[in-house]
Amino acid sequence: MGLLTIGAFAKASRLSPKALRLYDELGLLTPARVDPATGYRLYDPEQLEQARLVAWLRRLGVPLARIRQICTLDPPEAAREVRAFWARFEADIAARRDLAAFLIDHLSRKDAEMTLTANPLEIHYAALTDTGLVRDTNQDTAYAGSRLLAVADGFGRGGEQASAAAIDAVKRLETNGITTGNLLNALEDAVRQAQQAVHGVAGVDPVPEEVGTTLTAMLWTGTQLALVHIGDTRAYLLRDGKLLQITHDHTAVQTMLDEGRLTKEEAASHPQRALLAKALTGATEVTPDVRLHDARPGDRYLLCSDGLSEVVPVETLREVLAADFAPEQAARELVDQANRRGGPDNVSCVVAHVDEAR
Repeated sequence: MGLLTIGAFAKASRLSPKALRLYDELGLLTPARVDPATGYRLYDPEQLEQARLVAWLRRLGVPLARIRQICTLDPPEAAREVRAFWARFEADIAARRDLAAFLIDHLSRKDAEMTLTANPLEIHYAALTDTGLVRDTNQDTAYAGSRLLAVADGFGRGGEQASAAAIDAVKRLETNGITTGNLLNALEDAVRQAQQAVHGVAGVDPVPEEVGTTLTAMLWTGTQLALVHIGDTRAYLLRDGKLLQITHDHTAVQTMLDEGRLTKEEAASHPQRALLAKALTGATEVTPDVRLHDARPGDRYLLCSDGLSEVVPVETLREVLAADFAPEQAARELVDQANRRGGPDNVSCVVAHVDEAR
């Protein structure tokens, strides 16, 4: 078969002539030959496979610059790039889904001031932090109050001050009157204030970007828990006997795992599994994950630093939370579990039980 005219090639590839001219200009799909007299573009039938790939990637929503990169790869590498693109797309959709759920809930209810007097539910809570058995200092900060639960894990030379500064900043949420309509904005503002506080701590260090903290916090509204999260501290929910991790680790290894570049087994033993992809530091600002969770009687929440989650198996966490322990007992048992396994890092946790109001 000879060369195809742009019209015939467009029909065979299901790309419009206009799209083919654009892809030629961008270097995505260069014609096999351009007639010197007429300027007509002519295509080799063997280019159909690449043309169809470009068409499929465009339908998927892949940006043109990334399509150009994918088209230069061999099939296995191209498949990994498509998987990575889709993983990020799904993460974005999940964040938008949470925001949509919040807006639907907000628009379906009468906006009211958050007060404890009308709460049909109540929480019982405890916070505990421990240096562990290896570290000389404790860079974790844990806090539990009537409306706020929070854990921060500092790092760098000023890590202890950074985690404390972040928690102090979000503590203001406990005393501020917040309407349900302004809840997510208030959380984002609190994180911005925490970022500024950490920046103040890190600014005195010669390398400010190496000083910072993670932050996972939940604000109790009486029927819901609003979650703000950044880094690899975690939040878990025990409901109906099942333990669910409700935060997503912001680590380089978790990103590679999401994109299919690592298996779970490889991720568990990766030498850089603690390398953060996102944290509050003295450098650039970052956007936290912000979500809203409806609470039910019997729910049990755990917020913890990686000194617990990286050391104690998930099943053990579930067993402790499911046991007939008061929050104080559960927190102590969780810290003890980490120390029984060597206590290689600072370990902090906040435990909260949701019950019907008495």
